[in-house]
Amino acid sequence: MPPIATLVALADPTRCRILEILRQGPQPVHVLAASFAISRPAISRHLRVLKQARLISEKKLGRENRYALHANRLKPV
Repeated sequence: MPPIATLVALADPTRCRILEILRQGPQPVHVLAASFAISRPAISRHLRVLKQARLISEKKLGRENRYALHANRLKPV
């Protein structure tokens, strides 16, 4: 992924805050959404941008989707 895609993903304060939360470890979407005063679909759109930039990944565990940070992908930035 070109560095510009990473920078575009990091340009939004909500996405940066999501990455800060994920530094603590993988989290389900409801935990991430509880940290913001925006709708869950809006959080899902932010997560999609971060996934497309390959900064996070999604893993299904039972009924939950857990998101994990790939901090090594931030090193070039």
